[in-house]
Amino acid sequence: MAQATAAQATLTINSKNYGSWSLRGWLLCKLAGLDFTEQMLSSDDPSTRAELLLLSPSFLVPCLTHGPVKVWDTLAIGEYVHELLPDGGLLPADRAARAHCRAICGEMHSGFSNLRSALPMNIKGRFPGFKVWAGALADINRVTAIWRECIAAYGGPYLFGRRPGMADAMYAPVCTRFLTYEVTLDEPSAAYCETIMALPAMIEWVAAARAEHEEVMELDVEF
Repeated sequence: MAQATAAQATLTINSKNYGSWSLRGWLLCKLAGLDFTEQMLSSDDPSTRAELLLLSPSFLVPCLTHGPVKVWDTLAIGEYVHELLPDGGLLPADRAARAHCRAICGEMHSGFSNLRSALPMNIKGRFPGFKVWAGALADINRVTAIWRECIAAYGGPYLFGRRPGMADAMYAPVCTRFLTYEVTLDEPSAAYCETIMALPAMIEWVAAARAEHEEVMELDVEF
């Protein structure tokens, strides 16, 4: 394992402004303490653009290359990095909490399609007075219910206690969406968003997103 850990790691990502899955994969690596380099794909690439617009049948970014290993599914990246760096804190030590964490990560991975399509990630954007339609509102209510339940069960300020982990990486892009579209939140959910956005890794990502020159016009329209 020591030899595998020492291998060169590269994380391929797309836009930092629009790429919610790239943010998840990047945060998983950062929070675990993995030493890696970034490889950025241009949003002009047709396959990259299709992924950002949720038009691709499969999503191959982010992709972690570590020595001979190549992992492109976000949850798989999290599990791989956790096995590589078990002291990185991505998953809770308690078995029941670990199962709970995997369940809500899986829910984010496979669900909330209405939220994704209605409130696409756009860190540089601001849409005050944005009208959230009913399907997306149901997703928002479910997300905030998850947050409240986890914080109540594990004491916060992160979803599974005092240290940010896999679940926080999976839900971090939602925090940016709530800011972009000025979604009204209950007090615990608003406090959780502030906690996530204050993470040094999130501050670094947001600064890079704001410095990006590439634009995807379809995601910048006030709709």
